[in-house]
Amino acid sequence: MPNEGQPDATIEARLREQEYFRPPPAFVGQANVSDPAIYDEVGDFPEGFERYAELLDWDERWDRTFDGSDPPFFEWFVGGKLNASHNCIDRHLADRKNQTALLWEGEDGEQRNITYQDLYREVNEFAAALRSMGVEEDDVVTVHLPMVPALPITMLACARIGAPHSVVFAGFSASALAERVDSADSDYVVTIDGYYRRGEFLTHLDKTDTAMAELDSEPEVLTWTRHEEPRTDVADEYTLVSELLADHRRERVEPVSRDAEDPLFLMYTSGTTGKPKGCQHRTGGYLAYAAATSKNVLDIEPEDTYWCAADIGWITGHSYIVYGPLALGTTSVMYEGTPDHPHKGRIWEIAERYDVDIFHTSPTAVRMFMKWGEEYPAEYDFDFRHMTTVGEPIQPEAWLWYYKHIGDEDAVIVDTWWQTETGGHLITNLPALDDMKPGSAGRACPGIEPAIVDDQGEEIDPASGKAGNLVITRPWPSMLQTVYGNDERFIDTYWREFSDVDSDDWRDWNYKAGDGAVQAEDGYYRILGRLDDVMNVAGHRLGTMELESAVAEVEDVAEAAVAAREHPEKGEVPDVYVVLREGMDASDEVRDRIVAAVEDEIGPFARPANVAFVADLPKTRSGKIMRRLLEDISNGEELGNTTTLRDPSVPEEIRAQVQGD
Repeated sequence: MPNEGQPDATIEARLREQEYFRPPPAFVGQANVSDPAIYDEVGDFPEGFERYAELLDWDERWDRTFDGSDPPFFEWFVGGKLNASHNCIDRHLADRKNQTALLWEGEDGEQRNITYQDLYREVNEFAAALRSMGVEEDDVVTVHLPMVPALPITMLACARIGAPHSVVFAGFSASALAERVDSADSDYVVTIDGYYRRGEFLTHLDKTDTAMAELDSEPEVLTWTRHEEPRTDVADEYTLVSELLADHRRERVEPVSRDAEDPLFLMYTSGTTGKPKGCQHRTGGYLAYAAATSKNVLDIEPEDTYWCAADIGWITGHSYIVYGPLALGTTSVMYEGTPDHPHKGRIWEIAERYDVDIFHTSPTAVRMFMKWGEEYPAEYDFDFRHMTTVGEPIQPEAWLWYYKHIGDEDAVIVDTWWQTETGGHLITNLPALDDMKPGSAGRACPGIEPAIVDDQGEEIDPASGKAGNLVITRPWPSMLQTVYGNDERFIDTYWREFSDVDSDDWRDWNYKAGDGAVQAEDGYYRILGRLDDVMNVAGHRLGTMELESAVAEVEDVAEAAVAAREHPEKGEVPDVYVVLREGMDASDEVRDRIVAAVEDEIGPFARPANVAFVADLPKTRSGKIMRRLLEDISNGEELGNTTTLRDPSVPEEIRAQVQGD
């Protein structure tokens, strides 16, 4: 949105262009996609997306690929019927029932090798158990589980019987859980007694108890146990899953044939502003797109060992731990714990143990690895051929460190731009076809049509290097169907600002991403971050990603966040909050290098007003930096809501440090 008094302002993109890195010939030779014709073939709208749907088993083939007659409520693979659980498990049994589906490692050292046959048995038994509790087709089941095998088993059991699941990240508070149960009208909640975090067994049921007490309704609660014998008291009114499963040993449940447009799951956004939105995703289009991008972008083959180090409680885990990789029949690693317990080489130790081929993580994690130092990965013998980043723009400095110290300058890296709402990657390079460029998400995925528009909705010339609002001008199969129970909010949030909402022609509807972006002359997109993370410095609208990338050029810096401080003359000036790499000390010299880096990369007008060296930055439980809290600190305001933070004490410590009280 334009800043007050600056109706015609556009976001400025001032970071210098980066050099290109070629994918290694050995990678190109084995890649799933090495023919650039895929862009034209899938770009043949809408029939090109049939190529994605044909990766799946269908009970009944679709009649129409796309129905855009009621925008923005688009439909995909109309008339088709399928089951997601069948596509992720049953269809693989003939060829690879003894192949590992999930390599799970608990933080306490426990390990499980779950084959596709094991997964089939356990999903069937829990599907039977759910039915015995009264769960019927189209009932929404809320799932509040950590990174244990019970989580994908529960999701796939729900999908098997046609009950949409609503997974709530395990780290969320009791109130967040209650709010999501209530919003989804959920009569069933699946939870667990506890799990491990940094060597401690956390009692998870306490949150469940508190959440249930906050509800007016009384949902049925099913409780998994982390160990054969529960480590905590299980409330008398809850049903132990272990007892249910004992009654349903070896039972088989026929997969329910679902219409392609039937909902597969709800995924609630974090709700940092306003009530959380339940993004509703369809079965056919979502699963087809997740499978295709897992194959084309992540380059997954069934023979691979693949590790997405995200949490299944977020959309990345849904698409690229559970549904996409399992639909392709590959082996996935799951890890319960944190990356620094019991030591800071834990990630690389696991990668070595399981001989991981493809590694998928976030820029937040890469910056954390940078902070710890390259000596930790250097101790282990792992060899990734492909690495991915997801969740936010990655600064060039972090990209280059990842490429050198984790990929050994021999792995392909793809950065990916997408959202909870999009269901799958929309902007990213196909790794064998496109050169890598640090800091750029890359080209649009096949069949995806982005554009950059100004604040009035007028399209900015493509590949002009001018920044603006990112929109997607054409539907795609994995897009959200609606906001659960609130079609009007769906239209208002994602469509109204840049669409002709009175039109019945789908071509007049543009999806608003809420991110700023720039398309360079080479056609590559660079994402500038959320538009609410834009500041107006002396008439220049700058994205925080640009400023933070400049700061990250200083080798002492592990992580940085920029917040806008109000200024009587310039409107706003940037304050920089910096976490240094381990072994580095805060000093005036380092501060001067940070200021100089911003002036060199962006310009003297963007000179930081203050540089604060801090121990940590306020982050949500998914690892995203909460810059609005830093903005509160910079401007001497009361701290806003901190309930979604991983560690709510962090902003208070920063406030006391900066404000001196």
